[in-house]
Formats: sequence, C-alpha cells, structure tokens
Amino acid sequence: MSDGANTGDEEILDELFAVIESRKEELPAGSYTASLFTHEKGENAVLEKLGEETTELVLAAKDDDTEELAHEAADIVYHLLVLLSMKGMTLADLRAELDERR
Repeated sequence: MSDGANTGDEEILDELFAVIESRKEELPAGSYTASLFTHEKGENAVLEKLGEETTELVLAAKDDDTEELAHEAADIVYHLLVLLSMKGMTLADLRAELDERR
C-alpha cells in the first residue's frame, strides 16, 4: 500500500478544505456540503455524521476490511473538515495542534 508521500497529493486536504469553504460561502443548490451548513439541525447534523462514520470505521477495522476502512476514514476526515469550517477554524489551526504533539 502506498502512503502517497511522493505523488503530489500532499495538498489534497488543502484543496478539499478550500472546496468546503467555497460551498459554505456560496451555498450552491444540490451541494451536500452546502446542505450541511444549512441543515435544520445545524452543527448537530455534522456531529451525528461523525458519530455514524466513526462507528462504521470501527466495524471496518474489526472486520479487517481495509477498503472499507479507507472509505470510512475519508468520510471522517471530510466531516471533520466541515466541522472545523463551521467553527471558524482552519487547517493551519489543526496543523499547529498536530505540530505541538510531535
């Protein structure tokens, strides 16, 4: 399994976060991301999705289903980035916290 370290994909989180921020600002019709920002449950909708995806990730790990594990991990990262955006945080905030933990 490749870790993607030399594929030029290092910016994928930056690109994804930029799309999330754009959807938050523009709220295009039919956008799942925009719907999370306008959901009647507010941030609870994203928090529920994080809980759901975390359960699915744990089950995939328990079953040694690496394909499903990768899928669920991506879902968690996506919904986490939406939550950070909702809270007015940035990837720089996340990176700073991670850097402190090295």
